[in-house]
Amino acid sequence: MMNIKLVLLVSLTLFFFATSSVLARAALINNSIDPYSFTFFRLFFGALTLVVILFLKEKKLNLTLNKNWHTSFLLFLYAICFSYAYINLDAGLGALILFAMVQLTIIITALIKKESINLKKALGITLAFIGLIYLLYPSEGFEVSLYHSILMMISGVAWGLYTIFGKKSSNATLNTTDNFTKSLLFAIIFFALFVHNVKLSSYGITLAFISGGITSSIGYLLWYYLLPNMKIITSGILQLLIPPLAIFLGVLFLNEKITSTLIISTILILLGILISIYKKDK
Repeated sequence: MMNIKLVLLVSLTLFFFATSSVLARAALINNSIDPYSFTFFRLFFGALTLVVILFLKEKKLNLTLNKNWHTSFLLFLYAICFSYAYINLDAGLGALILFAMVQLTIIITALIKKESINLKKALGITLAFIGLIYLLYPSEGFEVSLYHSILMMISGVAWGLYTIFGKKSSNATLNTTDNFTKSLLFAIIFFALFVHNVKLSSYGITLAFISGGITSSIGYLLWYYLLPNMKIITSGILQLLIPPLAIFLGVLFLNEKITSTLIISTILILLGILISIYKKDK
């Protein structure tokens, strides 16, 4: 049974995750900053915050060159696709696609590694995919950009794998700091290869600072700290709370609309994932 401290930390972490979607959408909806710059400053301020925390905690910096490159790349891939996807997706919609793919990645990885697919899991996965297809299928009065949705799917797969690797973390502060710091190298390479124009504003940079320096860095640090203390399936169930929370925050702060398509697809996706990962305690 989770104690009060763990419940509070989990609640704060999930709130930070949901807020990250709202901050990204708020920064990009009015073209206050371009997606690449938002990603770079998000990772930069996150790395800066974490370096300070790591130094205050351990009185030294033990960052290395021979570890965490795969998780650093996954962090960058998640962040860059996340930003470009939010050019054209509402905060709640983006969070729903993101965490649907996160959970499906976790479920499928668990099945590949050690679990057989029983009827319950097959039914749950099928239901979740039906919900995702229903969400993305063109309909009158509700259109979703397939290109930006695919970007968010890639972001979700990257975050799912990042979560799986995080389960093995023995030092959350060190590993998260290392991941954020090394992710900046991938951001620089991406800039050199693909970015030709950038747009900056104080408002956009401020939102990137809040997203990176607070909700992302602290949120991911807490997540890496919490993961070893819970089952990977439990982490999946908890993340199901993020899309509804992001939808609520999007309506509250960004005046986003809740449609019947969004409601139905949300129910189908979350119900399908819940069926897949739920285990009755013996």
